[in-house]
Amino acid sequence: MFEGLDAVVLARAQFAFTMSFHIVFPAFSIGLASYLAVLEALWLATGREVFINLFNYWLKIFAIAFGMGVVSGIVMSYQFGTNWAAFSDKTGPVLGPLMAYEVLTAFFLEAGFLGVMLFGLERVGHKLHFLATLMVAIGTLISAFWILSANSWMQTPAGYAVNGEGQFVAVDWFALIFNPSFPYRLLHMVLAAYLTTALVVGAVGAFHLLRDSHRPGPRVMFSMAMWMATLVAPIQIFAGDQHGLNTLEYQPAKVMAMEGHYQSHPDGAPLILFGLPDQDAASVRYALQIPKLSSLILKHSLDAPLAGLDSIARQDWPPVPITFWSFRVMVGIGFLMLGLGLFSLWSRFRGTLFRSRPLHLFALMMGPAGFIAVLAGWITTETGRQPFTVFGLLRTVESASPLAAPAVASSLIAFVIVYFAVFTAGVVYILRLMAQPPHHGEQGPRGDTPSRTAGITPAPAAIASRRFG
Repeated sequence: MFEGLDAVVLARAQFAFTMSFHIVFPAFSIGLASYLAVLEALWLATGREVFINLFNYWLKIFAIAFGMGVVSGIVMSYQFGTNWAAFSDKTGPVLGPLMAYEVLTAFFLEAGFLGVMLFGLERVGHKLHFLATLMVAIGTLISAFWILSANSWMQTPAGYAVNGEGQFVAVDWFALIFNPSFPYRLLHMVLAAYLTTALVVGAVGAFHLLRDSHRPGPRVMFSMAMWMATLVAPIQIFAGDQHGLNTLEYQPAKVMAMEGHYQSHPDGAPLILFGLPDQDAASVRYALQIPKLSSLILKHSLDAPLAGLDSIARQDWPPVPITFWSFRVMVGIGFLMLGLGLFSLWSRFRGTLFRSRPLHLFALMMGPAGFIAVLAGWITTETGRQPFTVFGLLRTVESASPLAAPAVASSLIAFVIVYFAVFTAGVVYILRLMAQPPHHGEQGPRGDTPSRTAGITPAPAAIASRRFG
């Protein structure tokens, strides 16, 4: 049944499949944890009940998304030992400590304060509870720090040596952790997480505003989400541009694939907007391009020369078609986010932010766009690094375990069945929670203690209890 299949290709497909499910949950959790911290801080500062109602509303969703992210992440870690044993052996002395630091500093912090965050609002005091919420939010950012440091080292390795057994070992931990692409990658990913969460929150707010534009909860969440899109989307575009320039310096083949530059351009390279890359023919068919614009973007000069894939050995070429298109999906969604932010700003100044049906429909359609952009960005990053797992040093075919194709294919099929069953149920449940409007009500004056706890229902604790035991 599995004759002719390549075990390495199947192992890559399995990791890509599980990673595609996993990455959307941490991206959502990072942004949502910070959003919860902001909501609770606003509640403590103003005493307005709408903020604690929104906190309770999104806390239930955060608990489920966080749990799904943990479960999917654990499954991925086992694949390093099963499908990628050679990779684990060669990079273990470098990546093993980075993963351990993530557990010791981030996961323990999140796990230690998560219970207080979920169940402790009326048990530990409001200020201590806010501290717990803040620690969970910081924990998600620390987790992103270590994971992205490890991934960035695979993209731009630094601070290492190779011992007599062919293993990578650290000689300068500072240079290894803060490798050349890490700062750009960390900023780009954290901003992506915030924008992803803002689009989800904005879509939920828009959904409920389309039903009833007078509810305070949807109005507040929609306004906050649109401010985030307005302010962060242009920053993200700039950060992405700087990340691209860094990639051009350290991983030029990836940029060549992203741009579709099979041939070198000594007098200025065109920006290929769309086309059909043909890997065998080494050309982009039906290319729609703007002359010399790629040189202007990447080198800040219309006539600056840009090397193409013809300057690199063919066996080191990344898969251009998928890298080319995933990059365009990511960039296209980024500009749609910018458009949504500008549209909301225009509506805000006109006083129609909560009444503009076109804006609400646009925001609703953009709800899943952040997840798509995160996936497209990850695909661009990882396929553009091929055919290496550690760029320029360790090839993917040298990283795989000596497994037969049927064994890998069987586990891949099992993952597909289980993941679609379990995670579809989880996502459907989250969507059902989002379909319910936040608790309606506003609160009295600041300092009115009974009012400050009004609207706090046992629902978050009950749901989290069922999810976490």
